[in-house]
Amino acid sequence: MRPTLSWTPTADLPPGTTDVGPVADALSAGGVLVLSGAGISTESGIPDYRGEGGSLSRHTPMTYQDFTASAQARRRYWARSHLGWRTFGRARPNAGHRAVAAFGRHGMLSGLITQNVDGLHQAADSEGVVELHGSLERVRCLSCGAMSPRHELARRLDAANPGFAPVSATINPDGDADLTDEQVGDFRVLPCTVCGGILKPDVVFFGEAVPPQRVEHCRELVHGATSLLVLGSSLTVMSGLRFVRQAAQAGKPVLIVNRDATRGDAHARARVALPLGSTLTTVADRLGIPVDGLSAT
Repeated sequence: MRPTLSWTPTADLPPGTTDVGPVADALSAGGVLVLSGAGISTESGIPDYRGEGGSLSRHTPMTYQDFTASAQARRRYWARSHLGWRTFGRARPNAGHRAVAAFGRHGMLSGLITQNVDGLHQAADSEGVVELHGSLERVRCLSCGAMSPRHELARRLDAANPGFAPVSATINPDGDADLTDEQVGDFRVLPCTVCGGILKPDVVFFGEAVPPQRVEHCRELVHGATSLLVLGSSLTVMSGLRFVRQAAQAGKPVLIVNRDATRGDAHARARVALPLGSTLTTVADRLGIPVDGLSAT
């Protein structure tokens, strides 16, 4: 499940480092499984949940229980999400995403698990991405299970809500925008075109369980990896932390690149406390790997 957790770093956590050597060494050895979080997408204009200025300081994500129980909650969610999608859908991969894709092309990765729902790893041409929490690019009916592309629903919502164009200065990691109840107004929510059921983005909401088969697939990826590289995740929720614990218990090196302390630091060989884009580009340079012509200098 993805509960909203309050976690405060303790003084006994190991300090971060600015030495990227361990990350470069792990990638050079190959067999690295990447686990990415919201922090890798902040340089693409998508905020994270818990970093400096993170959205949880001002925004409570929609829970599965609220979404399924309340028509008004669904109205509020889809109004905010529809507006947010206009910006979220235009986000583009940054240097961090492109570096990860380059590591994959050079055979250094055994797999890539992302906690993000933005599709930016795929947009950067990473292959075999496991979307732990699903993707905002798909919509699923809770009654019949029919799947459809998000852009089709966006077109239908535009037609059903002509003139809907409230102004929001903030987009959140789950793809919605901050709106007041007055701005939401009488926004029209649309049903499934197949059965008339409730539509939900194909993402794991807070309070909802990650599908067991997806969790098992990720566990198999951890089992087959040489090391685990965590990029931009606070590891506050168990959905990601469990894989760090699994790797550490199996004696596999865990490396973290995240500017702030994480819940997994106690299990890590090192945490590189530097920005992701420039750090991964520096590592790529050290390994002699081009990242779409980018350089760390």
